[in-house]
Amino acid sequence: MEMPRSFETWNINPEPTLIKAPSCGGVASRQEWALPATQDFLVAFLTDIFENHWDGLRYGPLIQGAAYEIMCVTPPSRITVHDGYLTIFFSKGGHFHLCVGETMGPSFAPTSPEVRAHRKPSRAVMYRGMMGDGSPVTWGFEMWNGKDEPMISIFFPNPFVTDEDTAEEEPVWDRLKAWRAISKKWLGREPEALDEKARGFAAKPKMD
Repeated sequence: MEMPRSFETWNINPEPTLIKAPSCGGVASRQEWALPATQDFLVAFLTDIFENHWDGLRYGPLIQGAAYEIMCVTPPSRITVHDGYLTIFFSKGGHFHLCVGETMGPSFAPTSPEVRAHRKPSRAVMYRGMMGDGSPVTWGFEMWNGKDEPMISIFFPNPFVTDEDTAEEEPVWDRLKAWRAISKKWLGREPEALDEKARGFAAKPKMD
């Protein structure tokens, strides 16, 4: 018997919600796909992202007054889950901890219900950021904790940004491979011509 696909397993709606500025990260609008904010889903999703699509990923928290866009330069050396925390190691490149579920703490110093509720993810989305004409220029994932504070943003490889963090003279559409693979697996969406409509962050869109 054929196994269900990932988006069907998790009952993810493949149709996005359109979010307008100013709350969409420096673009005019963005499409968002709500994802389950559960430990089982987040472990599966983030493990897939970092193990299979690490090359060209940028990630880090985006908070008022600070934005971190750390680039993956190697695949993870290992990924572990303990007491509600997903930890992704990069050998000599360090590691980070991300709460994805209930954090109980040690028996001699248990975590209070209030702190557990604060740390635990409350919302997670995949998104596609659009210019004013509706052409996409950025693709990624975001997650918030129980007080709706940003926990992590992941920027998928971008056709308009080089590995050296400069603007490409011409779009490199091959960089959409990660977005297309991730959105097909987790959203059930086939590759879309819309993703190749823009010509850059400040350029005119491609005419049909």
